[in-house]
Amino acid sequence: MDDILELLVEQERRPKKRYYENFQEPERVVIADVDTGEHDVESSLDELEELALTAGAQVIAKVIQRREKPDSATYLGMGRLRELKLFCEDNDIDLLIFDSELSPSQLRNIEQITDVRVIDRTTLILDIFAARAKSGEGKLQVELAQLKYSLPRLTGKGTQLSRLGGGIGTRGPGESKLESDRRHIRRRINSLEEELRALKGRRKLLRERRIKQGVETVAIVGYTNAGKSTLMNALTSAGVLVEDKLFATLDPTSRALTLPDGRSVMLIDTVGLIRRLPHHLVEAFKSTLEEAASADVLLNVCDASSEECAEHLEVTSKLLTELGCQNKPVISVLNKCDLAQDILGLPTIGKSVMISALEGEGLDRLLETIARELPPTRRRVELLIPYDKGSDAAALRRDGVVLQEEYRENGLYMEAICDVRLLETMKEYIL
Repeated sequence: MDDILELLVEQERRPKKRYYENFQEPERVVIADVDTGEHDVESSLDELEELALTAGAQVIAKVIQRREKPDSATYLGMGRLRELKLFCEDNDIDLLIFDSELSPSQLRNIEQITDVRVIDRTTLILDIFAARAKSGEGKLQVELAQLKYSLPRLTGKGTQLSRLGGGIGTRGPGESKLESDRRHIRRRINSLEEELRALKGRRKLLRERRIKQGVETVAIVGYTNAGKSTLMNALTSAGVLVEDKLFATLDPTSRALTLPDGRSVMLIDTVGLIRRLPHHLVEAFKSTLEEAASADVLLNVCDASSEECAEHLEVTSKLLTELGCQNKPVISVLNKCDLAQDILGLPTIGKSVMISALEGEGLDRLLETIARELPPTRRRVELLIPYDKGSDAAALRRDGVVLQEEYRENGLYMEAICDVRLLETMKEYIL
């Protein structure tokens, strides 16, 4: 019990963001995990704490138990759970959050032993997504992920639902109720998947139309709370919601962006990523993430002031590979450099640009790098257009960037940057 209390004291010493102040009665929670040595448990619990704060909870303590592997029945050891039960009783704990995905039986057993409601990391993330999804598609995606996750866990809901089984007390309406719930959830899952397939088809048609019209796209991807929305606003004045919280925005936003060479591209902001993002959530948001897969250039944004900057870049890179983006040009955008302690020690993956989206530093360098990485669809040329071809000159002014114009004896001299397809119609005028 002493180590739990030590963790609690350490927790109180450190200043923490208090997202829960906006809530009247924040739930008092304890977060817990087993340290098997497979990953950095303390960093992962810090992230879980940020998630809990984002959801409106007040984190009272952290519990870490070192074991070779989690207990198959209770996740933590029985002795530690009994200690945890006493701690929860003494500190009015409302909720236990575990930093791993728990099985239905583990959820049920922990609740029975501690007499406290229990959720896992996946449930917490799904809850945050449900609260923050604004668009119709985003809400459908979250609901689908929640239902797929909850279906095998219906029997793990404590006393909320009767359980299937044999023997006295398990037959009759309880079984019928549970089966009815399952059938209803399966029907709803099928309905949601049908709706999302239709939306996916619509999104695919829009992408194909953009490609046909020659619209180039740049997608902002990266770890949650890395400053993607701030960057979007800084480059395009998009007015995207910016908050110092995980998953502040879920729904993709698209805006036009003009590059230094005169090209206009579509800049797309995508959902933030996180360690061990629940599989159901990745599947549900596949159609949204496909916007990144179809982009011409990817901006992998990370928080340069974070000690885990390199790991965050790697998490995003792995997911991009899963989506089939390994051959796409990727620019590592090291954001919040004004807050970074050691700029020289920052990680670099491929081409990288250091910026501060909030202060507007480095944005010119970023735009120039994007222009260089995009496929060469525009050229800088000098033309001499006959005076009787004024419509061609007008097309250059309308669809290109005219750098210089001069009326000469034998025609209109123009120096311009324009699309190569437009130049094909004027190649006889090129000097």
